[in-house]
Order: sequence, then structure tokens, then C-alpha cells
Amino acid sequence: MKKQELGQGLAVSAVGMGCMGLSHAYGKPTDEKEAIDLIRLAVEEGCTFFDTAECYGTPEDPHHNERIVGEALAPYRDQVIIGTKFGLGFDLNDGRVNHALVPDARPEVIRSSVEGSLKRLKTDHIDLYYQHRQDPNVPVEEVAQVMSDLIREGKVLHWGLSEVDEDVIRRAHTVCPLAAVQNRYSMMARHYETIFPILEELGIGLVAFSPMANGLLTGAYGKGSSFEKDGTDYRAVMPQFTDEAMEQNAGLFALLNDLASEHDATPAQISLAWMICKKPWIVPIPGTRKPERLRENLGAASIDLSPDEVAAIDEALDSMEMSEVFGGSPTN
Repeated sequence: MKKQELGQGLAVSAVGMGCMGLSHAYGKPTDEKEAIDLIRLAVEEGCTFFDTAECYGTPEDPHHNERIVGEALAPYRDQVIIGTKFGLGFDLNDGRVNHALVPDARPEVIRSSVEGSLKRLKTDHIDLYYQHRQDPNVPVEEVAQVMSDLIREGKVLHWGLSEVDEDVIRRAHTVCPLAAVQNRYSMMARHYETIFPILEELGIGLVAFSPMANGLLTGAYGKGSSFEKDGTDYRAVMPQFTDEAMEQNAGLFALLNDLASEHDATPAQISLAWMICKKPWIVPIPGTRKPERLRENLGAASIDLSPDEVAAIDEALDSMEMSEVFGGSPTN
């Protein structure tokens, strides 16, 4: 698989694997053996970049995802790049499906988190360590200094931030250079394109999470789609999966289907190739629980969209009606 380069010379497969959905937010956790087999299949298919976080799990097993990622990748540790995150928990008593986020980036908490993640991931270093969300009580400069110390100690090789804007990026990068920013980015959520100039200026990569709008852009969903309503599947309350949204997004689905036909690809692959071909430092990290979907996602790296095609897609998206999308905003 071709590589994309994030910041600080960190080269990874052009499509990574987001492992969250195996444990969190997309229904009850996958059977552990199946999850481990799937992650190992990704390695065999050429994926070198795997994303997790200390908080991806269940109330009963809050670190489930790091644990299975560590088990799955232990035989391949010197062949892969593992990204994980610190500084975030959930308010499990708020009565919501997608629980309120509770950030905590105190230096002593970060120190405890990194030791826990190293143990669960079965490694002596974390390749890419992100602050999961900003803590209003801890300046990002203070977090960056802790990252600088951890890098000097060899426990962390590169660091990043998630869901941040230009001001936070500049302040953090001044203290300890960033390798990546992990923000929500898809054809339906393009508001972070405003930070592309600073990423280019500072040589920082973008890791795109939810690159297919939580799965909507795969083409696998339509009117009447339903999800577990026991609080384990966040899609049950996401606005893009309503019947009304399916009608509002008809133009987007048609665009993806047309492009897929032209390139002998699938809509999912087009939605990923669009961002890979836009910049050599953008890396999507789609997730899945199915081997066939995994192969489909990774296959997007072989689809070549020209600069003119990418520009034409952008122009079409700019003027297209779309529904609201979870965690994003309409592009028109």
C-alpha cells in the first residue's frame, strides 16, 4: 500500500484502521477473537497505522480497545504505527446515548495514562500519542511540555491533538512540535478545512476520523435503517441516519455512485480516495467489524483521483444540499 506522510517524518499507510468501533459506540463489543483476527488481517493487507484510545470500551471494561489492539499487534509491533489518546472520560450518569465528554489533562493524569496504555498495548513506546480533547483547566502549553518530557524519555515518539483549531495548534507546536492533528473530516463535515493552511505551514499531518460520516457514505444505509437502542450504538441518535436525512442526502449519494462507476470502485472508496488525493498528509482511519469492508477500505489507497477531479468534487459538495451530520455542520 502507498504511504502518506504525517508530520515529523512519520510515514504510515495511506489508509489506517480506526479500532474504536470494535469496542465502543457501534453496538456491543465484537467478540475478542474476531476483533483480533480482523486487526491482524489489516496488517496482512498492508495497513500499518492503527488508532485506539484509553477510553474506548464499556463501563465494565473501560480499556477494552487498547487491550485487544495490544494483543492483536504484539506479533507485528516493529511493523506498525500505533496511535492512542489520553485525557478524556465520559459522564456515564448523564442519561444520554452519546455520553458527555469529561476532559482531564493534568500532568499527573497524563503520566498515569501513558503507563497504563504502554502496559495494555504490550509495548515500551507509543508511536503517536494524542490529547483526546482540550481540558479548559490545563493550558495546552503545559500538556505539550509533558509530551516533550515523554518524548525525551522514549515513552512517546510523536504527539498530536484531536478536535482543535489554529490557535491551539500554534500554541502547542511552539512548545513541542506536533506530528498530527486528528479531527473529524468527511465529505459531510469539512469545517476543519480552515486549518489546512496552518497544517501545511507547520508540516503537520491530518488524521481524519469518521471519514465516511460514521458509515453513511458506504452506501450501506437507507430509509428504515435501525440500530440497537440500548445505548451502545451512537448511530441511533445521529441525524444523518434519519429517513428525512436520506432524502436530503440523495444528491451526495448520486455523486458517490457516479464516481464509483467511473473508477470501478465503491462509494466508500471514493469518499476515502477524495481526501487521500487531496493532500499527501491526510490519512483517513475508517473502522469496520467486517473483513470484506476492511479490504474495501484499504483498497481506496489504490484509487487515483486527479487534482481536477478532486476540485470538481469539492465544487459539487459546496453547492449540494446535505443533512446535518453528527459532530459536524452542513457544508452549504
